[in-house]
Amino acid sequence: MRASAQILGAPIARVEGRLKVTGSAPYPIDVAVSDQAYAVLVQSTVVRGRIRAIATDTAERAPGVVTIVTHANTPSFPLGPMTPLGPSPLPPLQNADVLHYGQHVAMVIAETLEQAQAAASLITITYDQAEPTLSLDEPSIAPESHPWLPDQIRGDAAEALASADVRLDETYMTAENTHNPIGLFAIVAEWRGDTLIVHDTTQWPHGVKETLAGAFGIEPANVRVQTPYVGGAFGAGLRVWPHVTLAALGAKLARRPVKLVLTRAQMFTSLGHRPMSVQRLRVGASRDGRLTAIEHEARSPLSIAGEFFNPVAAGTAEAYSCAHVTTRDRQIRLNVSLPSWMRAPGHAEGSFALESAIDETAYLLDLDPLELRRRNHAAVHPHSGHPWSSNALLECYTVGAERFGWHGRTPAPRSMRDGRLLVGYGMARAALSAYQAPCEALATVRRDGSASIRSGATDIGAGTYTVITQLAAELLGLPVTRVHVGLGDSDMPKAPQQGGSGLTAALGNAVHAACRDVIHAMLDLASKDERSPLHGCTVHTVEIRNGGIQRLRTPADNESFAEILDRNGLEELTREGASEPPSTATMAHAGPFGAQFVEVDVDPDLGTIRVERVVSVIDGGRILNEKLARSQIIGGIVGGIGMALLEETVSINGRPINTSLGDYVIPVNADVPDIDVSFVGGPDPMTEVGAKGIGELALTGVAAAIANAVFHATGKRIRTLPLSLDKVMD
Repeated sequence: MRASAQILGAPIARVEGRLKVTGSAPYPIDVAVSDQAYAVLVQSTVVRGRIRAIATDTAERAPGVVTIVTHANTPSFPLGPMTPLGPSPLPPLQNADVLHYGQHVAMVIAETLEQAQAAASLITITYDQAEPTLSLDEPSIAPESHPWLPDQIRGDAAEALASADVRLDETYMTAENTHNPIGLFAIVAEWRGDTLIVHDTTQWPHGVKETLAGAFGIEPANVRVQTPYVGGAFGAGLRVWPHVTLAALGAKLARRPVKLVLTRAQMFTSLGHRPMSVQRLRVGASRDGRLTAIEHEARSPLSIAGEFFNPVAAGTAEAYSCAHVTTRDRQIRLNVSLPSWMRAPGHAEGSFALESAIDETAYLLDLDPLELRRRNHAAVHPHSGHPWSSNALLECYTVGAERFGWHGRTPAPRSMRDGRLLVGYGMARAALSAYQAPCEALATVRRDGSASIRSGATDIGAGTYTVITQLAAELLGLPVTRVHVGLGDSDMPKAPQQGGSGLTAALGNAVHAACRDVIHAMLDLASKDERSPLHGCTVHTVEIRNGGIQRLRTPADNESFAEILDRNGLEELTREGASEPPSTATMAHAGPFGAQFVEVDVDPDLGTIRVERVVSVIDGGRILNEKLARSQIIGGIVGGIGMALLEETVSINGRPINTSLGDYVIPVNADVPDIDVSFVGGPDPMTEVGAKGIGELALTGVAAAIANAVFHATGKRIRTLPLSLDKVMD
């Protein structure tokens, strides 16, 4: 049985686009319920210490105040659940200890937002301060290896380095970055008896559901989390942060709904961040351009206030065909807010160091950086030896070089100019590990000829609503206008987070299974019915077309789903589908691959860098919607430009100081050049839909490609991000 329509891949516009551009899409920050009160957080102004006293008397007497929550009246919360992404953040307000600047130390609930803000300013806190630990080089703090990030060891890298014809040994650094979606994170919490209703800015409704159920000792069935539209998140919504639990607690204590919206400054200390990294790369190569050894050691901060793993060096183990590779990731506990995942976590930082080092090695060998990558392409998974499920990286290199005009470059640094400006070409490999979690979905076909798909997944802007609509429409033989997709509700079937670039494959496979089972159930009804023109048909003798089933050899023998349901007295037919991660016993599950080519102009007098153009060629498996896929790649490249040239969260003595969009600089239209995106490769056989997740891939490789282009333009190798003009002029 097959579907005859070809809807997947078509560059249709977002199905939810009209809601968004008209302001009708309900984001959590827009939710307002009857009789809601407003919560405001009070945060620590010290970096480390203990609360000696907290005076709330004056604030409690302020107009409109409903209640004030501190560690003194907060119940004991259990630790949050272990999740597929690791341990939950520590529960809030459990004691008087302060572990980082901006830690929540109180919450005020009042009738209006303004009254809550005014009362919060009246709270006086006295601290016993202690000396914080803030440096990765603190000798008294031992670096920790994370159990989820074991050292990767292949061969003997140390011995191979010692005997290498050419050796590179350099240190690279990436800055701390902060998620900065335009929409502030918000939550509305409401208790209805023993049932908790939550509207939360999250990438994982079911994760919030399970965490809050555990925190308040209620059944998960008594928690409903709704988030049909998220806005930007970039990883900030992958964890159940302490303010979520506090809002639910506030609603319980106030006996009325409570709305809490983080301020822009609080977004810098309450939702995680991409931690800075220090990475040492040692590369060995033979004179003929073969990599003989790679050692990649990475250090990054970990908060004293929780757990987090960041695979900075780990991806290097599967990057190139090299017999001797060692990677080590180490974390150092500091008095900083808890880091978290940010678009392409670990891979973005690690690819900057690795792809910069590969570029440097190419210059040591007097070899084209593209050719060095070709010669060391990993045709099979280098660590397991298994064949890739799919890998079109070499095609990415070939197509990218042609579209960019790579071979027109003159190799020597400072050899290309445009008037007084120095011109540089740089390129880098892009890659992301494959990830897919279990997922469930419901498919329903109705008597009126429409269909719906439901799953508790979210869409943070990746286009999930649209590609799942296209998938279901193709499988059911319906126009996209007759398919409705419902997401973002924990009362819907269980789904994983939208993160790790794995949701499209996981949800797509579940939807594929659900639609298949609906069709099989429809065919079963028809084939057993002597009145049906499909009587006696099997799955091998029919196809799906025009919202129904028809015989392959005699298309006139057909029946719509609506007719089948009507004759059987059914209003609708629903089936649930589920997906599981694919087996990697004999094949390496390939993530997406790509090649990034960049041209920069550098002003030799001012040190300013402008990215003039980017060519990005992507192996993303089966592209389900080329328009939306291209948008995802462009968005990731813009993020990579920010990481390379602009973004840096600056802290002084543990206190972030550029906590506004006026001070934390991100790319704007004038910083973004023409971006040429193309796709190569084909469906990946590890998933029913053949898709790979590309939402994060595009950010990888961009920073290195820009840094490599800056070196080609100037002859100056900058190994620390961002590539600010002072580093160019130094």
